[in-house]
Amino acid sequence: MRHVIEAAGGLLYRRKADDGRNAQWNSHLDSQSPSNTPNTPSNASATHTNPTATNTFAPHDVTPTSPSGTASPSHGCTEAADNVLNHIELCIVHRPKYDDWSWPKGKLDPNESARHAAVREIGEETGLPVALGPYLGDVEYPQAEEGSKQRHTKDLSSDTKRVQFWMATAISPIDNLKRTQAFGPVHRADVGEIDELVWLTPAEARRKLTHSTDRDILALFVDRVEEGALDALPFLLVRHGKAEARKLWKGTDANRPITPRGAAAAFALNYELACFNPVRLTTSPWIRCMETLQTFSWQTGRPMITLDQLTEDSFAQNPDAAWDCLFGEITYMLERREPTAICMHRPVIGGMFEHLRSLCASPALGKRLIAKTPYMPTGTALALFVIPTPDGPKIIDIQKVHPLVY
Repeated sequence: MRHVIEAAGGLLYRRKADDGRNAQWNSHLDSQSPSNTPNTPSNASATHTNPTATNTFAPHDVTPTSPSGTASPSHGCTEAADNVLNHIELCIVHRPKYDDWSWPKGKLDPNESARHAAVREIGEETGLPVALGPYLGDVEYPQAEEGSKQRHTKDLSSDTKRVQFWMATAISPIDNLKRTQAFGPVHRADVGEIDELVWLTPAEARRKLTHSTDRDILALFVDRVEEGALDALPFLLVRHGKAEARKLWKGTDANRPITPRGAAAAFALNYELACFNPVRLTTSPWIRCMETLQTFSWQTGRPMITLDQLTEDSFAQNPDAAWDCLFGEITYMLERREPTAICMHRPVIGGMFEHLRSLCASPALGKRLIAKTPYMPTGTALALFVIPTPDGPKIIDIQKVHPLVY
């Protein structure tokens, strides 16, 4: 009987090595490069011969601003996107077993989500710690065609391999050190698995890639660039873990804690949040919200910032103030280039959805923000990818983040 083999990976991108805006950032990361980096091809150009030069979009690499002070992202027209594509490079790896060039990817480990596998596999195959960006899509092909150039045949006798892909950028060594306990270990791939990697422009990568399905994913990446995804940051909307029942709790509602089941979900959620590398943690000051982020805060050494406007009582009394608070966190994130996680209550989240739909890039995307509980159970999160535009923040991607709890 056929079965689906799940795998995940990503398109790791950076600014070109000759981009002076990140010269200092590149030098810093080069000094922290892993010592067992795979060799690069001897005929690669100077731009592509240093696989450890992670001149990515730095966490604090703020986009240029317009005269009004509003960030001017690289989106809005195809011509602008084409210009941006000339200034970025993508990482592709060589697998000696198949003698092919492809995106960093790999199979899911037991009890691992596709999202976590994508970050782990990219780290193992490139030697660079990464954070995920907007979702790109998935491809499926017969496992028997793993090394072939064309993967569009329908071989009903073979197991199917399904690979999910995200955009990805490298994070700094300091950020990686802080998130290690929350994310878990990442070990370099053996040279027998990956023996070379190169950095190429999207046009060069298209010619270098061996497989048609990898070129399909590259096309989706280009579409995302046209949306402005290179400027996107994750705003992680977290619903607190399962709390003690209101009817059974004899204390105040503000002090109602999460249950052991809620604590398990909160702990498991750490693995997923770490994939986005949130560096700012904010929360309602009520106990069940703080307990949900508490372990992640301890593991990463990042403080929790309490926001009184986001409690259930405050929201009921002044919903506009709650929205002003949340919107302020979004704009602060974009200004400081600090991916943010924010933990709240179901009634507050439902109220925020009403406003967040208006920030979505399309009505179809906005319809994915469903206020009803089944859409966002306790102990789960939504990753909203937000870009700055002259008209204010815009959401271009929404990802459900569900922890694996047993």
